[in-house]
Amino acid sequence: MPLPKLTPEEKRAALEKAQEMRSKRAQLRQSLKQGKITLEKILNHPEDDVVSKMRVAYLLESLPRIGRVRTRKIMEEIGIHESRRVQGLGVRQKEALLKRLAK
Repeated sequence: MPLPKLTPEEKRAALEKAQEMRSKRAQLRQSLKQGKITLEKILNHPEDDVVSKMRVAYLLESLPRIGRVRTRKIMEEIGIHESRRVQGLGVRQKEALLKRLAK
């Protein structure tokens, strides 16, 4: 399926929206790193597009003392594919993540 042809205005609007989403994700990750927001709150309210379309691995790497290697290990143990997004997590997967990572 070919990509739709966009006018320059539509292209600019799409780029601005993408930049806004990246900025919001960066703010969310920073808040998570600093402890201003909890993983539980994020996983229990995935209605927000910023959260729902974020990859689980990207989210977990934002936690203090969790890097890429540990993130992969945790996701593998729970049975979450590396490309899974937050909106695609099942109830059991969320519970297992919270049990494993919640303080």
